[in-house]
Amino acid sequence: MTEIPITEYFQSVKTRLPDEAYNVLRALMDDGKMNKEELSLTARVKRAVLDHIIMQLYALGLVDVTSEGKSKICSLTKLGEEYLQLFKSAS
Repeated sequence: MTEIPITEYFQSVKTRLPDEAYNVLRALMDDGKMNKEELSLTARVKRAVLDHIIMQLYALGLVDVTSEGKSKICSLTKLGEEYLQLFKSAS
């Protein structure tokens, strides 16, 4: 199996994620961890779409989801921060 550089992998990830995923990651970077309701409002992503995006980002290791009572709290992982920094510097 051939190894690919992380930048190439992240480029592939970027093309496969919905456009709203960047809004979600950016909101978590700017405002820190929050529950899904707050995240939906802050990122300007419909709640039904947000659940789908969060699952994709969680599977990629870009966000973490923890439970606090009945709420699911989303936060950006270190890998998620690196992903955002890569594309911020490329812009």
